[in-house]
Amino acid sequence: MKIVKSYSTQITRFCTLIVVLWGCTPSPDSQLKDLNGYWEIEKVEFPDGTVKEYGINTTIDYIETTTDSSGIRKKMQPRLDGGYNTSGDQENFGILIKEGHLFLEYHTPLSSWEEKVIKVTEERLILRNTDNLNYFYKRFEPMNLDLKND
Repeated sequence: MKIVKSYSTQITRFCTLIVVLWGCTPSPDSQLKDLNGYWEIEKVEFPDGTVKEYGINTTIDYIETTTDSSGIRKKMQPRLDGGYNTSGDQENFGILIKEGHLFLEYHTPLSSWEEKVIKVTEERLILRNTDNLNYFYKRFEPMNLDLKND
C-alpha cells in the first residue's frame, strides 16, 4: 500500500509541475505585442556552440506586426538625433503558430525561409532560423544627442 501511495504522490507532483511550467510559457498570440519595435543584435549562436558577438551596430531591425497575421521587417540606421534612416526596402513575413510556437515565414523572389520565435519579452528577442542559428537581440535604445549650438 505504501508503494502505491508513493507512486500516486509522484504522479501528482509531476502533473503539478507540468501545469505550472505550461502556465509560465506565454502563448504565441501574447508574444506578438512584444515583437514590435526596434531590435539590436547582440550575438549569434551556431549549432556547434560557437558564438559571434556584436559590438556597436550601424544597423538595427525594425519589426512591425499587423492584425492580419503578417508583418514587415526593415533595416534601419539610427541617427545621433534619435531618428532613423532607411533605404525603404523591407521583408514581408507571415505569422504562423505551429506546435505551440510562433514562426515568422518569409517569401521573396529569391528565397523562402522561416524563423522560430524562441523567446520574446519587452527587452529580449531570440530567433532560430532553419539552419539552427540562434539570433539574440536586445531592445534598441536610441541615442538623442542634442547637436544644436546655443
